[in-house]
Amino acid sequence: MKNLTKGRVFVKDSLRRLRALQKQLYAYNYALAAIDFDAETVAPPQSAAGRAEACEVLSRAQFDLLVNADTAALLQTAAAEAEDAQQAAEVRELQRQYDEIARIPAAEYAAFTKLVQHSIPVWTQAKRQNDFAAFAPYLEQIVAARRAQAQYFAPGKDPYEVWLDRYERGLTIAQCDAFFDTLRAAIVPLLAAIRDHGAPVRTDFLDQDWPLDAQRELSRRVMALWGLEPEHCLLAESEHPFTTQFWRGDVRLTTHYQPRDVFSNLYSVLHEGGHALYERHIDPAYDYTVLTGGATMGLHESQSRLFENYVGRSRAFMRCLYPILRELFPAQLATVSEEEVWRAVNRAEPGLIRTEADELTYALHIMVRYELEKALLQGTLAVADLPAAWNEKYKQYLGLDVPDDAHGCLQDIHWAMGDLGYFPSYALGSAYAAQAVDDLRRTQDFDAQWAAGDLQPLKDALCARLWRWGNAQEPAWLVQSLCGGAFDPAHYTRYLTEKYTALYQL
Repeated sequence: MKNLTKGRVFVKDSLRRLRALQKQLYAYNYALAAIDFDAETVAPPQSAAGRAEACEVLSRAQFDLLVNADTAALLQTAAAEAEDAQQAAEVRELQRQYDEIARIPAAEYAAFTKLVQHSIPVWTQAKRQNDFAAFAPYLEQIVAARRAQAQYFAPGKDPYEVWLDRYERGLTIAQCDAFFDTLRAAIVPLLAAIRDHGAPVRTDFLDQDWPLDAQRELSRRVMALWGLEPEHCLLAESEHPFTTQFWRGDVRLTTHYQPRDVFSNLYSVLHEGGHALYERHIDPAYDYTVLTGGATMGLHESQSRLFENYVGRSRAFMRCLYPILRELFPAQLATVSEEEVWRAVNRAEPGLIRTEADELTYALHIMVRYELEKALLQGTLAVADLPAAWNEKYKQYLGLDVPDDAHGCLQDIHWAMGDLGYFPSYALGSAYAAQAVDDLRRTQDFDAQWAAGDLQPLKDALCARLWRWGNAQEPAWLVQSLCGGAFDPAHYTRYLTEKYTALYQL
């Protein structure tokens, strides 16, 4: 009996220590997230040097906290003594983090965090001044570091495939190539048919003065429609819209207001709101553990793209949205009908900027980035040659001449943050969302609900299928749960074909 009692105490002690470790790691993540959010929203432009030093120290301390002999032994003990599924999942995810981070030398891990803190403000300034040469040395260091880290993770393996797997576990280059081939086969001929035979869409009202105070009120209104409570969600402004989860009870979004384009801000808020909803609805039991937060970037983007496009650009939701737009912008929309607004925000029109792209051409923007970041990591494209390569692909895929690097390879923040391998997640997320909505429509009258501004049935379904699970289930299980079956991109291509055939009366 004495030994059994000791055993039970030992089990409780190992799990108590596991939870304590996770809370410490959470605290470091919180501090680093706060620094990043501050840097992107309110920090003065010449503040990067001090911030980088602080982040280097914090990231090194975080590394040392996780990667040591005591943690390795604790994970072994806790794996054997986990008492339920959640504890087993905590050990699994923490072990995965340990295995990945432990392969990178501590000094290099901290140095990379410092590098990114320097690169982001340089990118911001380079974009504003159309100065790729200023940003290029930082991107060269980031690419070299990511290539070296990939070799630590999986020696001899294609470095781009290593990073694909880090953002979307299990994803391979071959799968990506096949997925984009499927999209290209549907999108290119449909875009050509629209260009040659599509009914005209009125757009003359889009480029005019949209008062910023009214735009900010619109942002508040749509966040309320999404159910993002101001007690837990903050909307700020940044150069590139993003969402940060400090914890489930503190999720922060940003947008970028443009005085002559209200819909850029509107759909940024709807997009980031989808990310925020995911984070806000994760099971509270996972708070301060490695199980909180979205499981993969593809699953996260499925929620942002779902709320931005499948809801936000739907004909049904426009019935709810149009009266709000007319109230806030009476002069701008005095002669514009609900139908004309809906058609305009859904127009298929090749453009230069990914975040403002329509649903049909969006995947082409992702293909450009996929091919270029793959070439950068594989060493077949030098950073110095990136602008020319970018411009060539935009001409090839979208038929556009890129006027400058600010509208070209400097437009996205992702590479400045070190996120090479992230971009395919956007297209995958759009496809996951199409299949999820298809499956849910079998039992839900979304058109009636969305027209009335009722998002609760959709949110309840997504919470049950995806949100509440956080990172407690393997990504493959979560994708199937969300989609209602094995993933099939045909749902996405069919959605695009049906929507744009009807919209353009083909």
